[in-house]
Amino acid sequence: MRPGHSWFLCSTRPDSPSGCVTPSRLTNGEKDSESGSNGTSPAPEYSGPKLFKEPSFKSNKFIIHNALSRCCLAGKVNESQKNKIVEEMEKSPANHFLILFRDSSCQFRGVYTMNPDTQELARLAGVGPRTVSSIQVESIYKYSSDRKQFSAIPSKTMGMSVDAFTIPSHLWQGGGKLPIAAKKGKSLYS
Repeated sequence: MRPGHSWFLCSTRPDSPSGCVTPSRLTNGEKDSESGSNGTSPAPEYSGPKLFKEPSFKSNKFIIHNALSRCCLAGKVNESQKNKIVEEMEKSPANHFLILFRDSSCQFRGVYTMNPDTQELARLAGVGPRTVSSIQVESIYKYSSDRKQFSAIPSKTMGMSVDAFTIPSHLWQGGGKLPIAAKKGKSLYS
């Protein structure tokens, strides 16, 4: 060790509050060239950013908005429907949104919110059952913003990384076809 430099020894000593012992090898009043300390005063309290951050639920609202705008409801003809759904999403306190597809052809039907504790899906806008339990989900999908398409996820576990889902055809009223009232703008699921 070079004269005039401090050395640090980290340990689990009970008499050291921080667990790190910092003895000094400095002589009378000499200053450490790296820290500017003379080795006699205690180190200042840490005032930098918190090293631990409380976990938070990230929202996929932006991803779902992109999926609606660029894939599911793209174009002028779908603009009013897309705007109504986006408005409902903005009003919602939910952090996680999912798109319901009719089947594996990824035909848009509605937007749902997911309760992370119960894994239950509740319809926010569009058509489909009012609620869907995670065991009723047939397939799950992830949206790729780069490719502007959905990809099937080979899993049955609903999670915060899921952006869309399908339900079995028997859950669609009328043998998989939309009810006539829903086609006229009224939903029998309401």
